[in-house]
Amino acid sequence: ELSVALYRHLLGLQESEGSLDQPAAGKDLNFLCCDIDPVLIERAQQCSPFPASISFANLDIMDSSAREPFLRSYLGRFGRSTFDIGFCMSVTMWIHLNHGDSGLMEFLSFLSSLCKYLLIEPQPWKCYRAAARRLRKLGRNDFDHFRSLAINGDMAERITQILTKDCAMELVCCFGSTSWDRSLLLFKS
Repeated sequence: ELSVALYRHLLGLQESEGSLDQPAAGKDLNFLCCDIDPVLIERAQQCSPFPASISFANLDIMDSSAREPFLRSYLGRFGRSTFDIGFCMSVTMWIHLNHGDSGLMEFLSFLSSLCKYLLIEPQPWKCYRAAARRLRKLGRNDFDHFRSLAINGDMAERITQILTKDCAMELVCCFGSTSWDRSLLLFKS
């Protein structure tokens, strides 16, 4: 829903406008939306009002052997090697919890190399604690890396430091916080 709403917004389309199989009149705007959950991807594909312009792919972005050829092929269709802009909404915590500090650093480094601009919505540390608590309530073990994470605290600030110092990106704008207390940060390479 977010991808379709953003697509409509960028093209200046109202909710009722837009063809099911054609990009908006004369506009060349393509989205690639990736998620690790195949059920979400299938549902998005079935409901997309812009299948010619918005592609959905089941992809584990942390699996370099899968992501590299897939993204190279996708970008190659447009004669590109990078994306103009990447959107990373509510993903960093899951990468961090499942792949540790080094996984978060790798992810951010990869995104910075792949996108001219990057809009990122990091989850605050309280979301990490809540996710770990939910797991324990279900009687499951903690996330593998939760207790060993050295990158913690003010996650928006920590991610900003990583992207600006380690990945040579520039913070263009902080758009404030969402109703869920998540910062929206725009970076440029």
